[in-house]
Amino acid sequence: MPLHSTPRRDERPLSVNPFLGPANPLGDMTEAPPKHRMPDAPMAPATAYQLVHDELMLDGNARLNLATFVTTWMEPEAGRLMAECRDKNMIDKDEYPRTAELERRCVSMLADLWHAPDPAAAVGCSTTGSSEACMLAGMALKRRWARRNADRYPSKEARPNLVMGVNVQVCWEKFCTFWEVEARLVPMEGERFHLDPGAAAGMCDENTIGVVGVMGSTFDGSYEPIADLCAALDELRERTGLDVPVHVDGASGAMVAPFLDEDLVWDFRLPRVTSINTSGHKYGLVYPGVGWALWRDADALPEELVFRVNYLGGDMPTFALNFSRPGAQVVAQYYTFLRLGRDGYRAVQQAARDVAGGLAARIGEFDDFRLLTRGDELPVFAFTTAPEVTAFDVFDVSRRMREHGWLVPAYTFPANRQDLSVLRVVCRNGFSEDLADLFAEDLARLLPELRRQPHPLVRDKNAATGFHH
Repeated sequence: MPLHSTPRRDERPLSVNPFLGPANPLGDMTEAPPKHRMPDAPMAPATAYQLVHDELMLDGNARLNLATFVTTWMEPEAGRLMAECRDKNMIDKDEYPRTAELERRCVSMLADLWHAPDPAAAVGCSTTGSSEACMLAGMALKRRWARRNADRYPSKEARPNLVMGVNVQVCWEKFCTFWEVEARLVPMEGERFHLDPGAAAGMCDENTIGVVGVMGSTFDGSYEPIADLCAALDELRERTGLDVPVHVDGASGAMVAPFLDEDLVWDFRLPRVTSINTSGHKYGLVYPGVGWALWRDADALPEELVFRVNYLGGDMPTFALNFSRPGAQVVAQYYTFLRLGRDGYRAVQQAARDVAGGLAARIGEFDDFRLLTRGDELPVFAFTTAPEVTAFDVFDVSRRMREHGWLVPAYTFPANRQDLSVLRVVCRNGFSEDLADLFAEDLARLLPELRRQPHPLVRDKNAATGFHH
């Protein structure tokens, strides 16, 4: 009897994952792959990794990026959870019910944090970031306005408008363009770099779907006076009968003010505030890819905007512009809420504010600069060159600091302060006092060279640096 039997001739060959198939070792060693068309043959995974890795080395260091509000550091445990969940489709709540439950808990925690009248009745959802959350909030405002004006909309005489400060994030301008809403922008004036409540109320009429107030302007880190805005709109209602809702864009400040400015009234404690958004991936302390949109109750979110689909195994209510997306960031948000609690968030945000205030004070000691803000609201501050400085400008400073690895945005303010160009520093978790000291030392080291310039050297101010929100 033979020790080894002969395979059956009708047995089909084993099917394997093509990723496990062969690559050409010699080709990987001698042939450079094309950059602008797909290569013809596969290559070894280590080779593909090294090619991509080497190109990415030329990116800036995210930890030294003082332009971005986005989280650049998380604990290894959070990274492991995200890796375990990156293959879960967030929208498939029937297949991944525990991920959906963690999303629901996050909404409840935020509703409680923002003083919803009944946190259990508040409605909300996760998004890919504040931009999507703002789009959803704007859609809800427009639909509620359209229902109230069904007798005259759509018509040429009833064009919806949205009132906001000229300092709003660009996503609001996109919303107005995409959803055919007139953007009414309150300009800056003098040393006021954000929305004026009286001016905003004065721009409202029967076609206003809402007013946007910003908790933490990206231009200078200041809070807009949400309570004063609501009071101005209350007075407008008493005088004209117009009842205009407020949406609070809390992309950054909605995860700072509840912990550091507890007595500041800006959230659902104000009856006129119907919705709030935030970026979990900013001061929510999660890697990029998660935002949150909340409405004070079900009446604030028109039911016709919520879709119920029988798609991936069950009936699912969904309100989002995106459909398939990973559950990793939502899980990371819940982990961070659980990990830090209110006291932990308070400690993290206070540390960031302390670093911002300390660094702003050091920069304010240089005669070359003038501070616009001091990091005492958002942990963010803006500064410009002193009036007597003529040898260099903020764009020169940004360019020279980049040579030391620091990414500091320089940009010009919008109407009516286009005469003002500033530098902005965003202090996030992970930007320590030690790094702030190094930043101040590098700036001090550059100043003698900048002072010796005959004039500012950066010619194209628009191309000089990016203004990253």
